[in-house]
Amino acid sequence: GLGRGVKVYEAVTEGAKQGFDIAISIIPFLVAILVAIGMFRASGAMEGITVFLGPYTEWIGLPVDVLPMALLRPLSGGGAFGLMSEAIERDPNSYSAFVSSIMMGSTETTFYVLAVYFGSIGIMNIRHGLIAALLADFSGILSACLLAQIFWVG
Repeated sequence: GLGRGVKVYEAVTEGAKQGFDIAISIIPFLVAILVAIGMFRASGAMEGITVFLGPYTEWIGLPVDVLPMALLRPLSGGGAFGLMSEAIERDPNSYSAFVSSIMMGSTETTFYVLAVYFGSIGIMNIRHGLIAALLADFSGILSACLLAQIFWVG
């Protein structure tokens, strides 16, 4: 700051003020995501989707007990982490724990990220961003399954 004549303290406090304003402006988006996650889990939709898709996911190497984590990960990092932790607690040396660990690092909390980033800059039409992000998540899930099959020594 000295070389350019920038008042460092004032610049830092102005940046902090802008950051606080952004944090306040994204609260409605975060509340909406948290409510949607709660409704999704409480409605029994997770179990219904798992029962329906489970037989089809086995052939790509995605165990039925990891499917809820794959479905929840784009919505909630904490929820997905909890499901991964349960798989690890059940049997730390299982294929399910192995796949879920790889998947946790290969996917993103898509809806949270979109709500925060697009909401903070005021973009309401997230169609292309959502499609790209969900395709990236799907690719991460498939990659996690493929890598687990390659490196699993059971």
